[in-house]
Amino acid sequence: MGNICSISLPADRIVSSFWDGTTEHANYLRKLPENLVELGTACERLRELRNDVKRMVDIAEREQMQPLDQVQGWLSRVETLETQVTQLIGDGTEEVEKKCLGGCCPRRCRTRYKLGKRVARKLKEVDILMSQRPSDVMAERLPSPRLSERPSQATVGMNSRIGKVWSSLHQEQVGIIGLYGLGGVGKTTLLTQINNAFTKRTHDFDFVIWATVSKNVNLENIQDDIWKKIGFCDDKWKNKSRDEKATSIWRVLSEKRFVLLLDDLWERLDLSDVGVPFQNKKNKIVFTTRSEEVCAQMEADKKIKVECLTWTESWELFRMKLGEDTLDFHPEIPELAQAVAQECCGLPLVLTTMGRAMACKKTPEEWKYAIKVLRSSASKFPGMGDRVFPLLKYSYDCLPTEVSRSCFLYCSLYPEDYQMPKLSLINRWICEGFLDEFDDMEGAKNQGYNIIGTLIHACLLEEGDVDYKVKLHDVIRDMALWIGCETGKEQDKFLVKAGSTLTEAPEVAEWMGPKRISLMDNQIEELTGSPKCPNLSTLFLADNSLKMISDTFFQFMPSLRVLDLSKNSITELPRGISNLVSLQYLNLSQTNIKELPIELKNLDKLKCLVLVDMPQLSSIPEQLISSLSMLQVIDMFNSGISERTVLKDGILSDDNEALVQELESLKYLHGLGVSVKSASAFKRLLSSYKLRICISGLCLKNFNGSSSLNLTSLSNAKCLSSLYISKCGSLEDLEIDWAGEGKETVESNYLNSKVSSHNSFHSLVWLGIERCSRLKDLTWLVFVPNLKVLTIIDCDQMQEVIGTGKCGESAENGENLSPFVKLQVLELDDLPQLKSIFWKALPFIYLNTIHVRNCPLLKKLPLSANSAKGNRIVIAGHNKWWNEVEWEDEATQNVFLPCFVPVRE
Repeated sequence: MGNICSISLPADRIVSSFWDGTTEHANYLRKLPENLVELGTACERLRELRNDVKRMVDIAEREQMQPLDQVQGWLSRVETLETQVTQLIGDGTEEVEKKCLGGCCPRRCRTRYKLGKRVARKLKEVDILMSQRPSDVMAERLPSPRLSERPSQATVGMNSRIGKVWSSLHQEQVGIIGLYGLGGVGKTTLLTQINNAFTKRTHDFDFVIWATVSKNVNLENIQDDIWKKIGFCDDKWKNKSRDEKATSIWRVLSEKRFVLLLDDLWERLDLSDVGVPFQNKKNKIVFTTRSEEVCAQMEADKKIKVECLTWTESWELFRMKLGEDTLDFHPEIPELAQAVAQECCGLPLVLTTMGRAMACKKTPEEWKYAIKVLRSSASKFPGMGDRVFPLLKYSYDCLPTEVSRSCFLYCSLYPEDYQMPKLSLINRWICEGFLDEFDDMEGAKNQGYNIIGTLIHACLLEEGDVDYKVKLHDVIRDMALWIGCETGKEQDKFLVKAGSTLTEAPEVAEWMGPKRISLMDNQIEELTGSPKCPNLSTLFLADNSLKMISDTFFQFMPSLRVLDLSKNSITELPRGISNLVSLQYLNLSQTNIKELPIELKNLDKLKCLVLVDMPQLSSIPEQLISSLSMLQVIDMFNSGISERTVLKDGILSDDNEALVQELESLKYLHGLGVSVKSASAFKRLLSSYKLRICISGLCLKNFNGSSSLNLTSLSNAKCLSSLYISKCGSLEDLEIDWAGEGKETVESNYLNSKVSSHNSFHSLVWLGIERCSRLKDLTWLVFVPNLKVLTIIDCDQMQEVIGTGKCGESAENGENLSPFVKLQVLELDDLPQLKSIFWKALPFIYLNTIHVRNCPLLKKLPLSANSAKGNRIVIAGHNKWWNEVEWEDEATQNVFLPCFVPVRE
């Protein structure tokens, strides 16, 4: 033992000797602490560079550009390396801090060596990534869809016209093409066919852009139409000035080849004001107009007159719209039908309108009468009226009653392309005194719907995007205005300047004669003076910029029955409104009015008071509502009015009894829209049989304090058409008492039997659910057979729309259950947990729009190849979501892939 010698050597020397004294290997151990520091520093520099690159990428994406693949790849590699380095630094720091046998032992040295080696290699990887950083070019502009096919119907005689325009588009010397012709001759149809031809024919244009101009030119609307094609109409775009929008459009289109299709020009359009570059003729512009003069003003290189159809084409189109059954019903009808078709002068719109109007005429006498009317009217009007309006006016003349004619002309008070809610229109007709066939309100309303049906069948009205709205075709509206403003009796004249970009009201002198005035959709800010309007019955001022109405403005309007002030910025009503002693309809929706003035008590003939979407409205003077004893409709849907509404002695009352009692006192009330914020108010409202059967719209907003809400009592609200449930953070379940068995799982055959029961919500057509963070499903919708619009927004825990757990787990159990039979619009937005709408494919006979945004778990839509057969559905959503949708089969995928319209991420 005495010969044993103990020698102490530094650990680094032992390891260095152990690894053959190699300097590089020794450094893995010796320099581990300083290498860890250096790696952290290098990684921080790389992270800073990564952040700079990401900022540039974000800027590029906001400018609608696509990051280059190499940039995305570099960022991905950096993120991966950062994760690895973070872990490695943690492991290395922990190892450095450990001590073993005075700081070293063979096992620990080997571990430390491996760590040191990895650290050194990561340092090299960081250096390599730093050297490979992207160049200044980070992104390229996003490729926009080259073309969106527009809806079209079967046409007659279009092939030769399309060929003529198509050949002109490929002539180098032709840049601008003007298509001109009579109203209703098919110019828009031809332009649509040209647009759609680009999907079937070879071309080298980057964009094919459609923009509708219309009579009252709105440059910003045109800019928006263009930007929808080449960019994104987000809030940033909407907040730009017109000049800024023009600059953005110019910057994008200057680098591209494009075709711009402009529909319905009435005057010269300065393309530079819009932002459309046109320095050479490699780009093409095609526009439609009724005037050859506009072609000259637009300096068209090629003018193409859209001629009326030939006789052969006219007869083919007329027969198509008339139907063979009518044509063959009596041996004299074919010859008489040819005579009627000849009177249509080859105008497609008139041929279509007349063909449909005559489709139910099956006696020779009716046809002879039609020919006589057409021939006797055609020579009475000069210019356009000589050939177009008299033919269109025939459908108007053939309306069954003077009431239906008045109701039709009334629709022309709205702006072009305006979608009129049917019920709102009917309420105005009632207050105008048109619908007086029945004494009771229900009968008058039914009469109104009957008239709307008559007008639709006569092709004078069209269904809107949803079938509870209607709209006028532009040419038909022109004809109606021609009748109402020019050809009618002096005491029945219209003054319509809707959508005319007015900043001031017409001169006082213009107010004196007209019976109906519409100044909708302008920028009028003030109404001053005291216009004398002895005949004025209707005044539409909606959708302006009104901030002030003088107290004397309504002083001399003794006959005014309908007043629409909605969508304005006014904060109070003038005291002079008390002078409107004949007023029966008053709409203050979407204004900033905080309190209704006591002067409204003088409006003792008022039948309809509309206070929708008025968040600032917080009080109503005591006894004001009850003093309006003739009220039939009062709509406070989604307004600031709730149970705290009645002003008593200058103090807001906390008692909902006062408002309920005032409403109950209204003898003629039959339509009620109301907002409710508490369970007690909800219970009190529905406890009143009179009010329950009147409720047409119900808003449950900020309805907190209860985890469940039983909707069973609402099924007895037979008129309930709109239900909006918003900001109910504590609400977890919407319940229905299913034959007293509670809300437990129910077999679907039982559900089927109950859907047609008295508990069904037959009248409910619109449902909005928003910001109900705990709500998991809406299974009760199986009891809403006529729902047309469903909107669900920002519900964090919504997992299913129709819950499988409540309707049976298997498809077999729900074999006969088919909700959403009448659904037309489905909007799903910000639903992070949503996985299912329904567990099997549904027919969706009437569906036209599905909008899905921020629903990452919704992988499958309840669609099959037979869903919505024959309808053109629009499915809007993010590209990423769309690419991950799972289809029932390949046939379904093929049917719906063309329906997708991307929205901005």
